[in-house]
Amino acid sequence: MLNSNSRLRGVISGSVGNLVEWYDWYAYSSFALYFAPAFFPKGNSTVQLLNTAAIFAVGFLMRPVGGWLFGRIADRRGRKTAMTLSVLLMSFGSLFIAVCPSYHAIGIAAPVFLLFARLLQGLSVGGEYGTSATYLSEIAYEKRRGFYSSFQYVTLIGGQLLALGIQVLLQKVWLTPAELGDWGWRIPFVIGALLAFAGLYLRSHMQESVTLTNNSNASRRGSLKELFTKHPRAVLTVVGLTLGGTLAFYTYTTYMQKFLVNTVHLTKDRSTLLTFWLMLIYASMQPLFGWLSDKIGRKPLLIYFGVAGTIFTVPILYTLSQTTSEVTAFLLILAALLIVSGYTSVNAIVKAEMFPAEVRALGVGFPYAITVAIFGGTAEYVALWFKDAGHESSYYWYVTGAIFISLVVYVASRETKERIETRK
Repeated sequence: MLNSNSRLRGVISGSVGNLVEWYDWYAYSSFALYFAPAFFPKGNSTVQLLNTAAIFAVGFLMRPVGGWLFGRIADRRGRKTAMTLSVLLMSFGSLFIAVCPSYHAIGIAAPVFLLFARLLQGLSVGGEYGTSATYLSEIAYEKRRGFYSSFQYVTLIGGQLLALGIQVLLQKVWLTPAELGDWGWRIPFVIGALLAFAGLYLRSHMQESVTLTNNSNASRRGSLKELFTKHPRAVLTVVGLTLGGTLAFYTYTTYMQKFLVNTVHLTKDRSTLLTFWLMLIYASMQPLFGWLSDKIGRKPLLIYFGVAGTIFTVPILYTLSQTTSEVTAFLLILAALLIVSGYTSVNAIVKAEMFPAEVRALGVGFPYAITVAIFGGTAEYVALWFKDAGHESSYYWYVTGAIFISLVVYVASRETKERIETRK
């Protein structure tokens, strides 16, 4: 039985490690505007971003593998073991990008090495989501699970926020644009590798959230057969509730910085600063929505996101594409993030509450990773493809359609507020 101090240490260790992993993951997207020319031949800037976005998307293909591998480890060997290994793997991926030579130096080998590093990161972050979501849900007090688990997205967003903060410092204080584009973009990946080792230390000293027992469930722990034969409805529900949410999340966070530069025509530094403040506010929303879910349930918040997202996505993105005002852009994106918070604040706990302990990490992480790989990971690429083809507004309807499909799932699904067992 975990006491209050153990729970607090668990939240800190799990959350800090999660922040480090997502910082490393988002540093790639945040600095793509600068390192794209280093890894691909000179030419159209949108085409260069398409190439980096394609590698960003390919990295997502490893996430289902990571969701399966680390979910299996977490359900068989414990959450702590899986979370420690995932943050270690992320450090290697970041360090690899930091020292990778440019296209000018080694030609086609440069994007190949970049792809390899991104695959390592994809494997790591694919395992991170399911295991950390499961861990935070299991160490929480029963009546505060929504609040506790919301910190997964606080630190997930915090990882992007940290990447943006370092980018602002490099842009405004330490380096010139030429230095940043030439070699300065490597700095955040060095920082990421160092932070990952700090996360490794914290996780190696945290307390396990489940009690492993030698009972009849032992052979079913982390088993795909057990997951798909005994819990098919829950698996499909995870896919459905993730579909619209992940596409909206990556549209308004990862892709939005490029949208502000490519479509709204803000400068790179203004886009970074605007995104930084938006992410800071967005992160602060998550515990409030998580607390609310403990009071009224998870389902009302998901339906709120589904309805508002279906109605307002096209108007928000279309108006944003036409504006020339930074204030208007800020308010439009903030409104979008307020809507998306109905999903991000509770989606992890909803998934964790669907599965028994012996397949919980696998059930949370694997179907989620597949859905994110298909829809979230390709969000940037699809958006840039529509823009390059001259049909950018079609992407707005694509996002809306995905949110509507998830809304149908939210309405049809059951409320998940129930006791989570921590023995398996």
